[in-house]
Amino acid sequence: MKKLFIICAAFLFPALVMAQPPAGNANPGDKYGEIITADDAFDVAVVPAKLETTPSFNTKIKAKVLDVCPKKGCWLKIAVNDSTEAFVKMKDYAFFTPVAIKGKTVVIDAVASIKTTPVSELRHYAEDAKKSQEEIAAITEPKKEISFLANGIVVVE
Repeated sequence: MKKLFIICAAFLFPALVMAQPPAGNANPGDKYGEIITADDAFDVAVVPAKLETTPSFNTKIKAKVLDVCPKKGCWLKIAVNDSTEAFVKMKDYAFFTPVAIKGKTVVIDAVASIKTTPVSELRHYAEDAKKSQEEIAAITEPKKEISFLANGIVVVE
């Protein structure tokens, strides 16, 4: 029995350690995911117009991070313009960002698309963001939004 406990603990420990955002200050030059550069990045504000004519496309955009998953650093919200934000997920759940990335300007290499996020997923993200039960329960409609599936991120400011 003791042996079984040790084996289980050995497998659970890495999972518990990985369930936290990476440490760090998200300083300019810090990279997450695939190694990318800031060269040839477009301002994220051009994305909505392009999505009107193309359902999805590869891009490298520059944007300010408005929010980050406080649980693992597994998603970001970025400003598109003064009234629109977009959602960023990490490709294949392969990398995470530190919570210190919030408020920073980043370049993201990603696939851009318009996605309708179901209520269950929106509620999951609200739980991750530590919203109140009332705020979570108030989510009753799916949300159509600009979405990015990130291959790599580099902090620029």
